Amino acid sequence: MWLSLLPTVLKTGASVFANRQKQKVLLSEAELLHTQKMANGEIELQKVVRQDNNNGYKDEFVLILISLPVLLLIWSVFSDDPDIQAKIDIFFDKFSNLPFWYQGLFIGICSAIYGLRGADYFNKKK
Repeated sequence: MWLSLLPTVLKTGASVFANRQKQKVLLSEAELLHTQKMANGEIELQKVVRQDNNNGYKDEFVLILISLPVLLLIWSVFSDDPDIQAKIDIFFDKFSNLPFWYQGLFIGICSAIYGLRGADYFNKKK
């Protein structure tokens, strides 16, 4: 009985192996086509840019920078320290008094790093 299933199993195994080989060839051809389009300038070097972005620490720096006022605010609420709350209020007051171009630059950089839509903020501000 088991011997009668052997040709079916071998045929299925060969089919799976052939499909995996075809998949490797197709992926290789797709990567080659993508590289040719990048060389011709038809598409941007997105893959290279993504790889470079994964190697930096700027995302972590911006995350700490953005999170710091919130962390201080949480600490001031739970520690009942009015000095910290006052300093946070001063910080946001000073930040809102910065030139509009600097606020836009800061929000734009954060948006570019995290892929957020910072431009929506400016459209609502009008």
